[in-house]
Amino acid sequence: MPSSHDPRSGLGRRALLTGGAGAALALALPSGPAAARPVNSARPFGRHGSPSRRPDDRTLYVHPGGLGDHTGVQAAVDAADGPGWTLVLAPGTYRETVFVDAAQAGMTWIGATGDPRDVVVVYDNAAGTPRPGGGTHGTSGSATTTLRADGFTARGVTFANDFLRTDLPGNPGTQAVAVKVTGDRSAFFHCRFLGHQDTLYADSAALSAFARQYFAHCYVEGDVDFVFGRATAVFEHCHFRTLVRPDLTGAPYGFVFAPSTAAANPSGFLASRCRVTSEAPDGFYKLARPWVPSSDTTARPSLVVRDSVLGPGIDAAAPYANMREAHPWQAQRFAEYRNTGPGARITVPENRPQLTADDAAGATARAYLGDWEPRRFRAGAET
Repeated sequence: MPSSHDPRSGLGRRALLTGGAGAALALALPSGPAAARPVNSARPFGRHGSPSRRPDDRTLYVHPGGLGDHTGVQAAVDAADGPGWTLVLAPGTYRETVFVDAAQAGMTWIGATGDPRDVVVVYDNAAGTPRPGGGTHGTSGSATTTLRADGFTARGVTFANDFLRTDLPGNPGTQAVAVKVTGDRSAFFHCRFLGHQDTLYADSAALSAFARQYFAHCYVEGDVDFVFGRATAVFEHCHFRTLVRPDLTGAPYGFVFAPSTAAANPSGFLASRCRVTSEAPDGFYKLARPWVPSSDTTARPSLVVRDSVLGPGIDAAAPYANMREAHPWQAQRFAEYRNTGPGARITVPENRPQLTADDAAGATARAYLGDWEPRRFRAGAET
């Protein structure tokens, strides 16, 4: 069991998230920008202009100290009426919930430094948290950030939910979403997603809408089902980190993926050239379990993990489990291809379905995303 000073446990971890950009530097950084850069207080928006040097009339600047157009992210979102706006976020911790409506298509959020540790959007609602008007938030309502617009793009931003199970002792509503994204053509580059249960909700607006989402060089951490939903979601060069569970004494601690792909959707989650690490004991995590929700009992969850490194935290002998016995994982669309690492060892072949080379040729970002090619952000520049 970790001490109270463990940066990812209890109040110690929350303090790092809420302590501002400087404290956030202590948290893990995904593959991407190599090192945290000193923040230039004279140029808080870096190379992205300023309210006095605006590149166009659809760019807004957010600064917690008042040096931008707005001090909060939601205030800037509210001011961005219609499609095609860009928000440049200065370093800081933005403790608020944020909602981007479907009418705000093509919105872009840019962390001013390019380093996701510098810009943190965080709140602490959970599914079981009481709402001011009565009732509780529920899983979707717990999201710190809700993104419904098509064509949303973010670079260099941390999306976090720092709810702790000890905040609601005995309450089973511990799902606490950092971001729920339902828009088609949503892309995230060099971003972080921090939470515990249900961190990243990659979903769609309706059962018939096969939203496409792309995550590149991102870092995602959590414990139970912390990447879940029914979107067609591609993860490339991403780092998934499983956390310790001070509230449990034995395995399993949780599950990385919990897709709920609609049966009619040929493509669910794809993790390619990623890695899974853990701060928990060896074998204490499952790679995935299928989520067949009551709202779609015909769902056939789909997950492919390929060309990735699975650390010893993954149970190699039995990497998959059932969420409900009525929907066994063997009846779903789970498969792997050319994975390496201790958690990828094939010791019980029937527990690790593998793609053939022909099948793997169709399990690529291009095949999953179709005619959409996400805008690429490389070395701080968009291409």
